[in-house]
Amino acid sequence: MARAVARYRSSEEDYTPLPSIIRRHKYGRDQSLTHALAEFLDDPMPLADNDYDLIIPVPLHPERLRWRGFNQAALLAATVARRFRRPLDVRSLARSRATSPQTAKDRRERHRNVRDAFTVQRSARIANRRVLLVDDVMTTGSTADECARALIAAGARRVDVLALARVI
Repeated sequence: MARAVARYRSSEEDYTPLPSIIRRHKYGRDQSLTHALAEFLDDPMPLADNDYDLIIPVPLHPERLRWRGFNQAALLAATVARRFRRPLDVRSLARSRATSPQTAKDRRERHRNVRDAFTVQRSARIANRRVLLVDDVMTTGSTADECARALIAAGARRVDVLALARVI
């Protein structure tokens, strides 16, 4: 199951603040906007906190993490973990292969780009757990699908996805 808190239009016609904040946060590397994005998560969440044992963010490849200086999904996942009073795990799921940005790719290219890009490094931490995977933006779901595939192969009982925004 995948849910999003807000809708996101990637076109320039979207004058709502969320797309602008997400772009400045993610590509402008403006970590000061984390609090503003976390406020979107203060609204009633479309999920129940007792449905999950562990909160995991979509990981960045170490090269992208060095460039950006932070993982925006991890910052959002920390907010969700605090709110749900569940452990945050930023180490078990890793992006094992650098991938090119997904922004200009179609559905098939996105899927191919992230295929086998994620691995679980601590299977014992994942085994038989109900995992909530957190990301900032979901477009086609290719990244979430690949992360979920790796987590389920490592023994996760269930993997659901919570995105701050879903592209429409």
